[in-house]
Amino acid sequence: FATAFGAPTPLPAHLTTTTTTTTMMGLETKRPGRRRPFLPRRTTASDAATTTATATSLGAVVASGAATTSDDALIPREILFGNPEYASPSLSPDGKLLLYLAPSSDSGVLNVFVRRLSSSSAGGADDRRITSDASRGIRFATWAEDSRTVLYLQDKEGDENFHLFAVDAEADAETDGAEARDLTPGDGVKAQNLMTNKRYPDELLIATNSRDPKAFDMYRCNYKTGGELQLEAENPGDVTGWGSEDLSFEVRSAAARNPMDSSATIRVRDGNDGEWRDLTTFPFEEEGGMVDFCPDGKTCLMRSSMGRETTALLRVDLETGETIEEISSDERCNCGAISLHPDTKEVRAVSYNYARTERVFFDDDLEEDYDILQSLGPDGSEAGISSKTRDEKLWVVLYYRSDGPTEYVLYDRVQKTIGPLFVSKPELLKYKLAPMEDVRIKARDGLELVGYLTRARTDSKTPLVLLVHGGPWARDSWRFNPQAQWFANRGYATLQVNFRGSTGYGKSFLNKGNEQWGIGDMQHDLTDAVKWAIDQNIADPSKICIYGGSYGGYACLAGMTFTPELYACGVDIVGPSNIKTLLDSIPPYWAPVRNKMIRRIGDVDAADDDDSFNRKISPLYHVDNITSPLLIGQGANDPRVKRAEADQIAFAMRDKGIPVEYVLYPDEGHGFARPDNRIDFNGRVERFLARHLGGRAEEFVRPEGATATFPLDEEETKTKTVMVMEEEEQRQ
Repeated sequence: FATAFGAPTPLPAHLTTTTTTTTMMGLETKRPGRRRPFLPRRTTASDAATTTATATSLGAVVASGAATTSDDALIPREILFGNPEYASPSLSPDGKLLLYLAPSSDSGVLNVFVRRLSSSSAGGADDRRITSDASRGIRFATWAEDSRTVLYLQDKEGDENFHLFAVDAEADAETDGAEARDLTPGDGVKAQNLMTNKRYPDELLIATNSRDPKAFDMYRCNYKTGGELQLEAENPGDVTGWGSEDLSFEVRSAAARNPMDSSATIRVRDGNDGEWRDLTTFPFEEEGGMVDFCPDGKTCLMRSSMGRETTALLRVDLETGETIEEISSDERCNCGAISLHPDTKEVRAVSYNYARTERVFFDDDLEEDYDILQSLGPDGSEAGISSKTRDEKLWVVLYYRSDGPTEYVLYDRVQKTIGPLFVSKPELLKYKLAPMEDVRIKARDGLELVGYLTRARTDSKTPLVLLVHGGPWARDSWRFNPQAQWFANRGYATLQVNFRGSTGYGKSFLNKGNEQWGIGDMQHDLTDAVKWAIDQNIADPSKICIYGGSYGGYACLAGMTFTPELYACGVDIVGPSNIKTLLDSIPPYWAPVRNKMIRRIGDVDAADDDDSFNRKISPLYHVDNITSPLLIGQGANDPRVKRAEADQIAFAMRDKGIPVEYVLYPDEGHGFARPDNRIDFNGRVERFLARHLGGRAEEFVRPEGATATFPLDEEETKTKTVMVMEEEEQRQ
């Protein structure tokens, strides 16, 4: 459980397939790993020819492109916030097919397409669409191990009850309908924890809460026969995640949360017929978890912060839970993505992220591959692995940077060559984008905060948008951020800061955020970041906006109520306004972690009187303090932050005569998934910011498919209608 109220995200982290990379500082390893920092590619004349020659066998090296518009050209919102032209490419295990997400020509929402890699058609001219979603689009798809079946997840109008579907990769939605099969049917059912295994190509493991809405059991599914799910492991009520062992493909590990003391216990068993036993317990203040079982049957790999400040990668005895070996650690940040050999489970690389990416390599061949990939990439980019074939001879590699769209290539690991696939948003290559800088900010108590600054294209101070990440148990990272680019293009600097309570910086940094919401140090860190930007002559102190989604939306409301003198305006997206009502309405499957959230946030369950902790930290009770305009965006079907959280503060502000705009989307949830709604809301934001900060704005035209409604106007209309009816009744 890392992003309870995270910035609106399409899926839980364990359901994503893109390899995440992270940064390392102050390395301490027990093994002779080789530390490699983030070194953005800078092409020189002498190596340009080498790059071209090396890539010839798979095609020309991917080009970053040159801006073709003037530096001050407005980037259309549709380019920034519309769907990407290509996303999430994934190789079939046998390497013959490539799936990716792209907008369909009829609906414009993301669907699954398949390309045959042996095709001679240029540019994927024979690519086939195999799904037919016309509503919210598909945001996660992957291969089954048979290399013929595509698995994808889909919910209904943002309710986050994702079902798992299977569709034939040889189908064609344009001609034969490509009928998908729902493998996890049932109203109110949510599927997660998807696992596949090359040794069992016809089966998969999936967790659902079909038996009990509060608990996810693990099931085995033969997706070829389409039969009923077979119960593999029943949840006793406290398990929040499951893990399988590679050789047997049996559920052999479970992460459980104690509802009383909020500790987390890793349980293991020897097989489906074995008894569960506790391997290790992480007290509330600690971080850690299972990584994988080792083939020797006697050890496993784990992350753990016990006995140290940050999480280290350890080899642990499966019988005693004792540490056998510390493989890698960093004194300033937690270990991030871990690359393992698919069969031996030997550690090949570990990544870290303090401010930027750095990897520690334990495998010479993998290190050589990364050196080649980094040398062939666009200027200023960082290479990451998106997908591999089963034999690892062919990779999909992504190049990401802060000032350009993601670019995807195919890497032939045998020939050491790359060939272009596609660019996520090629239209962005026409525009001059702003680089993101990593910065260090000292909080009032001396704590160092890592932040990211994206400047408008001017050396003078400008209006500032403080962009607050969700979670709050999450973090910001150096990457392309469409909002930061949007703000920079319109004339605003953007500051993102990893305030205390953010994840990735060790247990002390995380725990310094406990009971510090609203009036505490978490919000003080944001205030101090704004003052830093003012002191650095970056921000105009009279033109600052606080902007965020989910927890970031709460931070916006807290900033507007507890430090109103600091902000000229605020934008709150799906943010809670009353913490008690928020926690009283969380999804039933969050029950095992509710007490942990109370310990992180503070005791909002105490008597709700004027002196209660809830009233002290909930912006709803401090509406009178708001002095600047506020814009609120909300999805009507949000299962995490209910519509009532937006309703109650919007109506309270209106009743007190405080300027507020409130936009509700009836077909959205925790964030805005439909591109027309994203573009619509951001158009309203842009108009709002231009009015209150004075930046540039593209003309606002409501997209045809946008579903925006305005509860404040509707309520006013209803009230006037009732008054007219009452007056008529009195006359009669």
